[in-house]
Amino acid sequence: MALVDSSGKTVTAVARELGISSESLRGWYRKAKADRGEGTPGELTSAEREELRRLRKENREQQQTIEILKKGVPRTREAALR
Repeated sequence: MALVDSSGKTVTAVARELGISSESLRGWYRKAKADRGEGTPGELTSAEREELRRLRKENREQQQTIEILKKGVPRTREAALR
């Protein structure tokens, strides 16, 4: 990332010199900028993406637990009194 910033060259030119895909370097560069707080408005940092992934997993697990618990709870008062 520093090479792109310090050289004044385009991402494509630097990628060509390094022998890597320009799309890969562009993605890494964009993520690095976001992590430094220089990304586009609304772009998530790596830490925020990881937290979102973790929270979504936790939410899925909790939804599964709720569904399991619902199946074990009587639906009506009559069923509870049996």
